[in-house]
Amino acid sequence: MARRGAGTPFLLQLSLLLLLHLGGTLGCASVAVGSPIVPLGSAVTASCTIQRELCRGLEQGKVRIIWMLDNKLVAGSQRQGPGGTEVSNLTLPRFNHTQARLWCCVEWNGTKQRIGMAEIRAGYPPAKPLNLSCVLNLSDYGLTCRWEQGTDSHLPTSIVLKCAGSRAQVVTGCTPQGGHSHCTVPRRLLQLYRQMEIWVSATNALGTAESEHLCIDPMDVAKLDPPTLQSIQSIPFQTDCIALAWDVARGTEHMELQCELRYRAPEDPAWVLVTGIIGRAGTAQRCGFLFGTQYHFQMRCRRSSASALAYWSEWSPGRNYTTHEKAPTGKLDAWWEAQPAGAGEPLEVQLRWKAPRQREANGRVLGYRVTLSPRRRGRDPSTICNTTHTQCNFSVPARTRRVYLSAYNAAGESAPTEVVLLQRKGQPLSGLRAVPGDEHSLWVHWEAPLAPVIAYVLEWQRVTAEPGHCSACWQMERDGAATTALIQDGIKPFQLYNISLYPLYEDTVGVPIHTTAYSQQKAPSYAPKLHLRRISKSEAELCWEPLPVDMQNGFVTSYTIFWANSIADVASATVNPSLSSFVIRGLKPSTLYKVHIMASTAAGGTNGTSLTLVTTVLDDTEIQFLFLTLGLIFVLFMVLLICFQKNERMKEQLWPSVPDPANSSLGKWVPAAAPQEPIQVPAAREPGPAAISTVTVLEGEPGKQPGKEPPALLVALPAVTRPYVRQEGPGEPVQYARVGGAGYRGQRLLPEPGPRFYENLRGRGDGGGAGDWGFPEEPPATFPLLQGLRIGGAEELHECRAD
Repeated sequence: MARRGAGTPFLLQLSLLLLLHLGGTLGCASVAVGSPIVPLGSAVTASCTIQRELCRGLEQGKVRIIWMLDNKLVAGSQRQGPGGTEVSNLTLPRFNHTQARLWCCVEWNGTKQRIGMAEIRAGYPPAKPLNLSCVLNLSDYGLTCRWEQGTDSHLPTSIVLKCAGSRAQVVTGCTPQGGHSHCTVPRRLLQLYRQMEIWVSATNALGTAESEHLCIDPMDVAKLDPPTLQSIQSIPFQTDCIALAWDVARGTEHMELQCELRYRAPEDPAWVLVTGIIGRAGTAQRCGFLFGTQYHFQMRCRRSSASALAYWSEWSPGRNYTTHEKAPTGKLDAWWEAQPAGAGEPLEVQLRWKAPRQREANGRVLGYRVTLSPRRRGRDPSTICNTTHTQCNFSVPARTRRVYLSAYNAAGESAPTEVVLLQRKGQPLSGLRAVPGDEHSLWVHWEAPLAPVIAYVLEWQRVTAEPGHCSACWQMERDGAATTALIQDGIKPFQLYNISLYPLYEDTVGVPIHTTAYSQQKAPSYAPKLHLRRISKSEAELCWEPLPVDMQNGFVTSYTIFWANSIADVASATVNPSLSSFVIRGLKPSTLYKVHIMASTAAGGTNGTSLTLVTTVLDDTEIQFLFLTLGLIFVLFMVLLICFQKNERMKEQLWPSVPDPANSSLGKWVPAAAPQEPIQVPAAREPGPAAISTVTVLEGEPGKQPGKEPPALLVALPAVTRPYVRQEGPGEPVQYARVGGAGYRGQRLLPEPGPRFYENLRGRGDGGGAGDWGFPEEPPATFPLLQGLRIGGAEELHECRAD
């Protein structure tokens, strides 16, 4: 039962939908609009009427009507109509859809149910067709007309081509198919050789538009088939004239035709057009052709009695013809360079010339000949150069001033051109400058000299080109009054050209004047690479190699140096392009910087790669001063050290001298207890009698052992002080010594010689042994009496005096 109760609302809803659908089919609801097709942007009105008795399930309860434009809710008004109907009215002030559906819905059980619909379309009236034109095809005599459609009206539009004769009614000539804008009127609807009126009509629900009416005779717009060229030949008596013969197209033999002829040589940029040829004659003559030149001919025709709307036939298939040749005419433009020779040596000449123009060549030039004298009747001059090129190097005698140049073809040789080898010592020009004409040309301007000029010679050479001259790198201006010239041969953008101008006087050639120019500039291909020359704590000197000419792409106007540290302090400086180094000043010590260079022309700049550098802590001057100060201190120290070594007084103050015991009088003293035994002391002289001095030697502190003292000495020394006697000569003073335990660092040798050298004795307060005094491990043999002497470490010693 629960399942059954739960499914009841769904069944009721389904049954209501079916009833509404059936009721709508039977006229449950109706939707009416003011007009199903309206102008785009205009207002639209609609109404929806629901009859309750026809809509099952809606007999009871309140009915709410809702409007939807496609899927968008729109608001309308609702009221009760007669007979228990519900009516809702809707007004859309601006309908901006080209096509939309307007739905009438009712709300039931929380859902919207569609019960009625009206489709509305919007657009514009048809646009006026333009540029109507018609062509009569003589193969089937059908009139094909074409036109241009106007803007889209967004509505279904009917287009027809209408035509009417002078006495006939308006008829539909044809209807375009598939949306095309052309159609063909059949022959049965045309009146040939009579005026007809033709136009295009476009119609939709919002109106009708017509094109301009075309009044024509269909035969006036007939397009004939092209004629056929049969033969072309030169007239023998006039070699610059030709005669042409042709046949008209089939079906046009009875017509009066008007034809045109056109021709051109392969190098000509445009056609030469010949008009006014009567087609019935079938032949024509034309003069003024160049000799030895190949031409391409074409022909077309139309009815001569046709109006201005008549069409020409297509051009006939082309036909080529080459005229007869003739010996070259005119003079050749020549230019030379002569190397001065020594006395009696031949003159080396490089002669260059321009190939003759087609009008002067009179055919294909086979070669050029250079001679030392002009050709005379019955005698051929000696040839010094015969070539197919436009330049020649040859040697002539030193005094030669003239050579003769001529060109020849299969029909003969031209009159010789006299070339005078003048010296280049004349008056130079001034004010030469060159400006771009376009990317492939240069205009050259100069100031005319005071002396009269016969002609000018312009030379130009690409800076990066290999050394040498080429025939296309110069030209002659034969107008001596000219001050401008246009250079077009071989000029390329972004390339630097050196330009030279020579004035030709009556008897000499002027000294040339030079300039440089670009036909077009752009930014350099790349920027120079920076190098660090030196760096200090506040400055950095950078250098770079100048850009190659072929990479500059224009005149370098400046170099700009940019530098920045780690905290993004950016600075820059502009450098003259003639410089190749720059010093950055005001840098911070011990700081990292990023540096790059930008090369600029008038057309833009190019940045180079970045260079990283770190400033020093000290400048070079400060480093030099520091090293100089350290050096002076070291030198002063060395000087003081040397002074200390050499100065006796200083040594006495710092290191007092101790007498050498080996050379002291102590070694000559004898004990007082044995005066009867003479003491044998080696000496350099015999000792005399002397007074006896007493030496008291103090014992060291008890308990201390002398260090490094020979065992024999320790055993032999007595425990008590022993007196010794020194024997000296009469009258000599008695010497004494005070011996302390503090020790000495140095000693001074006594003047009398000793048997052996002993080092300075150094006393020690701790009763050091013999080693501390500087004695050797074994007592010397020359001092046997000292073996029994023990020297103690007492701080004070008694003075030794004579009795």
